[in-house]
Amino acid sequence: MHEHLRVIVADDNPVVRAGLTALLSGREDIDVAAQAADGREACEAAVRHRPDVILLDVRMPGVDGITALPHLVRIAPVLMTTYSRESGIVHEALRLGACGYLVHGEFTADQLVDAVRDAKLGRPHFTHTASNALLATVRGGYAPATPHRAASSATRKAFAGTPSQQQADMAHSLLSQREGEVMDLIASGMTNQQIAATCFISQKTVKNHINRIFAKLNAASRGQAIAIWHGLSPTQGGPTHG
Repeated sequence: MHEHLRVIVADDNPVVRAGLTALLSGREDIDVAAQAADGREACEAAVRHRPDVILLDVRMPGVDGITALPHLVRIAPVLMTTYSRESGIVHEALRLGACGYLVHGEFTADQLVDAVRDAKLGRPHFTHTASNALLATVRGGYAPATPHRAASSATRKAFAGTPSQQQADMAHSLLSQREGEVMDLIASGMTNQQIAATCFISQKTVKNHINRIFAKLNAASRGQAIAIWHGLSPTQGGPTHG
Protein backbone atom coordinates (compact mmCIF):
# COMPACT_ATOMS: atom_id res chain seq x y z
CA MET A 1 0.00 0.00 0.00
CA HIS A 2 1.41 3.38 -0.99
CA GLU A 3 1.69 6.28 1.44
CA HIS A 4 -1.21 8.70 1.11
CA LEU A 5 -0.14 11.83 -0.78
CA ARG A 6 -1.62 15.34 -0.96
CA VAL A 7 -0.84 17.14 -4.22
CA ILE A 8 -1.26 20.67 -5.59
CA VAL A 9 -1.69 21.13 -9.35
CA ALA A 10 -0.56 24.51 -10.73
CA ASP A 11 -1.23 25.33 -14.41
CA ASP A 12 -2.83 28.33 -16.08
CA ASN A 13 -4.74 26.12 -18.55
CA PRO A 14 -7.97 24.93 -16.85
CA VAL A 15 -8.22 21.93 -19.19
CA VAL A 16 -4.69 20.77 -18.28
CA ARG A 17 -5.41 21.36 -14.58
CA ALA A 18 -8.59 19.33 -14.80
CA GLY A 19 -6.85 16.56 -16.73
CA LEU A 20 -3.98 16.22 -14.28
CA THR A 21 -6.39 16.37 -11.35
CA ALA A 22 -8.56 13.64 -12.86
CA LEU A 23 -5.55 11.38 -13.50
CA LEU A 24 -4.29 11.76 -9.94
CA SER A 25 -7.64 11.74 -8.13
CA GLY A 26 -8.41 8.32 -9.62
CA ARG A 27 -5.73 6.76 -7.40
CA GLU A 28 -6.62 5.67 -3.88
CA ASP A 29 -3.40 7.00 -2.38
CA ILE A 30 -3.45 10.49 -3.98
CA ASP A 31 -5.64 13.51 -3.18
CA VAL A 32 -5.46 16.79 -5.09
CA ALA A 33 -5.63 19.25 -2.19
CA ALA A 34 -5.82 22.37 -4.38
CA GLN A 35 -5.45 23.77 -7.88
CA ALA A 36 -3.68 27.01 -8.85
CA ALA A 37 -3.70 29.11 -12.01
CA ASP A 38 -0.36 30.88 -11.46
CA GLY A 39 2.71 30.89 -9.27
CA ARG A 40 1.25 33.22 -6.66
CA GLU A 41 -1.81 30.99 -6.17
CA ALA A 42 0.49 27.97 -6.02
CA CYS A 43 2.54 29.52 -3.21
CA GLU A 44 -0.58 30.52 -1.28
CA ALA A 45 -2.07 27.04 -1.70
CA ALA A 46 1.19 25.37 -0.67
CA VAL A 47 1.39 27.42 2.54
CA ARG A 48 -2.26 26.70 3.33
CA HIS A 49 -2.38 22.98 2.49
CA ARG A 50 1.22 21.83 3.10
CA PRO A 51 1.16 19.27 0.26
CA ASP A 52 3.48 16.31 -0.19
CA VAL A 53 4.15 17.11 -3.88
CA ILE A 54 3.50 20.10 -6.16
CA LEU A 55 2.95 19.84 -9.93
CA LEU A 56 4.06 23.11 -11.52
CA ASP A 57 3.79 24.54 -15.04
CA VAL A 58 6.58 26.78 -16.35
CA ARG A 59 4.74 29.47 -18.30
CA MET A 60 1.89 31.13 -16.41
CA PRO A 61 0.66 34.74 -16.35
CA GLY A 62 1.67 36.94 -13.44
CA VAL A 63 4.08 34.88 -11.36
CA ASP A 64 5.40 32.09 -13.58
CA GLY A 65 6.57 28.67 -12.48
CA ILE A 66 10.30 29.41 -12.57
CA THR A 67 9.81 32.48 -10.35
CA ALA A 68 7.65 30.56 -7.86
CA LEU A 69 9.87 27.46 -7.85
CA PRO A 70 12.49 28.53 -5.24
CA HIS A 71 9.70 29.38 -2.80
CA LEU A 72 7.75 26.17 -3.42
CA VAL A 73 10.70 23.77 -3.03
CA ARG A 74 11.04 24.95 0.58
CA ILE A 75 7.57 23.55 1.24
CA ALA A 76 7.41 20.35 -0.84
CA PRO A 77 9.08 18.50 -3.73
CA VAL A 78 8.16 20.15 -7.05
CA LEU A 79 7.62 18.22 -10.26
CA MET A 80 7.54 20.35 -13.42
CA THR A 81 4.66 19.36 -15.75
CA THR A 82 4.82 21.58 -18.82
CA TYR A 83 4.86 22.01 -22.57
CA SER A 84 8.15 23.95 -22.32
CA ARG A 85 10.90 21.91 -23.98
CA GLU A 86 13.78 24.43 -24.09
CA SER A 87 17.03 23.05 -22.71
CA GLY A 88 17.74 26.28 -20.83
CA ILE A 89 14.42 26.10 -19.00
CA VAL A 90 15.02 22.45 -18.07
CA HIS A 91 18.39 23.35 -16.57
CA GLU A 92 17.05 26.42 -14.77
CA ALA A 93 14.20 24.42 -13.23
CA LEU A 94 16.59 21.75 -11.96
CA ARG A 95 19.07 24.37 -10.73
CA LEU A 96 16.30 25.96 -8.69
CA GLY A 97 15.41 22.67 -7.06
CA ALA A 98 12.77 20.88 -9.15
CA CYS A 99 12.84 17.14 -8.50
CA GLY A 100 11.76 16.20 -12.02
CA TYR A 101 10.67 17.52 -15.40
CA LEU A 102 7.79 15.99 -17.37
CA VAL A 103 6.85 17.35 -20.81
CA HIS A 104 3.19 16.91 -21.77
CA GLY A 105 2.74 14.29 -24.45
CA GLU A 106 5.80 12.35 -23.27
CA PHE A 107 4.30 10.54 -20.28
CA THR A 108 1.40 8.20 -19.57
CA ALA A 109 -1.02 8.39 -16.66
CA ASP A 110 0.84 5.60 -14.86
CA GLN A 111 4.18 7.33 -15.41
CA LEU A 112 2.76 10.55 -13.96
CA VAL A 113 1.52 8.71 -10.88
CA ASP A 114 4.88 6.95 -10.44
CA ALA A 115 6.68 10.30 -10.75
CA VAL A 116 4.46 11.87 -8.08
CA ARG A 117 4.98 8.96 -5.69
CA ASP A 118 8.73 8.98 -6.28
CA ALA A 119 8.96 12.78 -5.91
CA LYS A 120 7.87 12.41 -2.30
CA LEU A 121 10.79 9.98 -1.84
CA GLY A 122 13.32 12.29 -3.52
CA ARG A 123 13.61 10.18 -6.68
CA PRO A 124 13.78 12.30 -9.86
CA HIS A 125 11.80 11.61 -13.03
CA PHE A 126 12.46 13.09 -16.48
CA THR A 127 10.73 12.56 -19.80
CA HIS A 128 12.98 12.16 -22.84
CA THR A 129 13.18 15.87 -23.77
CA ALA A 130 14.49 16.75 -20.30
CA SER A 131 16.78 13.70 -20.25
CA ASN A 132 18.27 14.75 -23.60
CA ALA A 133 18.95 18.24 -22.25
CA LEU A 134 20.81 16.76 -19.27
CA LEU A 135 22.74 14.33 -21.47
CA ALA A 136 23.88 17.15 -23.73
CA THR A 137 25.36 18.94 -20.73
CA VAL A 138 27.08 15.84 -19.40
CA ARG A 139 28.61 15.12 -22.81
CA GLY A 140 29.86 18.59 -23.60
CA GLY A 141 28.62 21.37 -21.38
CA TYR A 142 30.18 20.74 -17.98
CA ALA A 143 33.76 21.77 -17.26
CA PRO A 144 35.10 19.58 -14.44
CA ALA A 145 37.47 21.00 -11.85
CA THR A 146 40.43 18.96 -13.12
CA PRO A 147 42.18 18.59 -15.39
CA HIS A 148 40.19 20.46 -18.03
CA ARG A 149 39.65 23.61 -15.99
CA ALA A 150 43.37 23.94 -15.44
CA ALA A 151 44.03 23.33 -19.13
CA SER A 152 41.56 26.04 -20.11
CA SER A 153 43.05 28.71 -17.81
CA ALA A 154 44.66 30.48 -20.77
CA THR A 155 41.23 31.23 -22.21
CA ARG A 156 40.30 33.09 -19.04
CA LYS A 157 43.27 35.46 -18.83
CA ALA A 158 40.97 38.37 -19.53
CA PHE A 159 39.44 37.78 -16.11
CA ALA A 160 42.66 37.00 -14.29
CA GLY A 161 43.04 40.47 -12.84
CA THR A 162 39.68 40.38 -11.11
CA PRO A 163 40.06 39.41 -7.44
CA SER A 164 36.64 37.75 -7.37
CA GLN A 165 37.54 35.67 -10.43
CA GLN A 166 40.88 34.70 -8.90
CA GLN A 167 39.11 33.62 -5.73
CA ALA A 168 36.52 31.60 -7.63
CA ASP A 169 39.20 29.95 -9.79
CA MET A 170 41.17 29.03 -6.69
CA ALA A 171 38.09 27.51 -5.07
CA HIS A 172 37.26 25.53 -8.21
CA SER A 173 40.81 24.19 -8.49
CA LEU A 174 40.72 22.85 -4.93
CA LEU A 175 37.78 20.52 -5.48
CA SER A 176 37.54 17.22 -7.32
CA GLN A 177 35.11 16.88 -10.22
CA ARG A 178 32.45 15.25 -8.02
CA GLU A 179 32.96 17.82 -5.26
CA GLY A 180 32.60 20.57 -7.85
CA GLU A 181 29.30 19.06 -9.01
CA VAL A 182 28.04 18.87 -5.43
CA MET A 183 29.17 22.45 -4.75
CA ASP A 184 27.31 23.67 -7.85
CA LEU A 185 24.16 22.01 -6.51
CA ILE A 186 24.70 23.53 -3.05
CA ALA A 187 25.05 26.94 -4.71
CA SER A 188 21.78 26.36 -6.56
CA GLY A 189 20.01 26.05 -3.22
CA MET A 190 19.42 22.29 -3.20
CA THR A 191 19.01 20.39 0.07
CA ASN A 192 21.12 17.33 0.87
CA GLN A 193 18.16 15.13 -0.08
CA GLN A 194 17.79 16.84 -3.46
CA ILE A 195 21.54 16.59 -4.11
CA ALA A 196 21.47 12.88 -3.26
CA ALA A 197 18.61 12.30 -5.70
CA THR A 198 20.23 14.35 -8.46
CA CYS A 199 23.61 12.62 -8.15
CA PHE A 200 22.17 9.15 -7.43
CA ILE A 201 24.12 8.87 -4.16
CA SER A 202 23.10 8.49 -0.51
CA GLN A 203 22.57 11.44 1.80
CA LYS A 204 25.46 10.13 3.91
CA THR A 205 27.74 10.38 0.87
CA VAL A 206 26.48 13.91 0.24
CA LYS A 207 27.37 14.86 3.82
CA ASN A 208 30.86 13.38 3.38
CA HIS A 209 31.36 15.43 0.20
CA ILE A 210 30.15 18.58 1.94
CA ASN A 211 32.49 18.04 4.89
CA ARG A 212 35.45 17.72 2.50
CA ILE A 213 34.30 20.76 0.50
CA PHE A 214 34.02 22.91 3.64
CA ALA A 215 37.48 21.77 4.78
CA LYS A 216 39.10 22.55 1.41
CA LEU A 217 37.40 25.94 1.11
CA ASN A 218 37.90 26.84 4.79
CA ALA A 219 34.16 27.43 4.98
CA ALA A 220 32.11 27.13 8.15
CA SER A 221 28.68 27.23 6.52
CA ARG A 222 26.82 26.71 3.26
CA GLY A 223 26.51 30.45 2.77
CA GLN A 224 30.22 31.01 3.21
CA ALA A 225 31.07 28.14 0.85
CA ILE A 226 28.76 29.60 -1.80
CA ALA A 227 30.34 33.05 -1.42
CA ILE A 228 33.83 31.61 -1.84
CA TRP A 229 32.69 29.45 -4.78
CA HIS A 230 31.38 32.51 -6.61
CA GLY A 231 34.27 34.76 -5.59
CA LEU A 232 32.07 36.90 -3.37
CA SER A 233 33.75 36.24 -0.03
CA PRO A 234 35.63 39.27 1.38
CA THR A 235 38.35 37.00 2.71
CA GLN A 236 39.63 33.57 1.85
CA GLY A 237 42.42 31.88 3.72
CA GLY A 238 42.82 30.76 7.27
CA PRO A 239 40.47 28.37 8.99
CA THR A 240 37.04 29.69 9.83
CA HIS A 241 35.82 26.90 12.07
CA GLY A 242 33.45 27.82 14.82
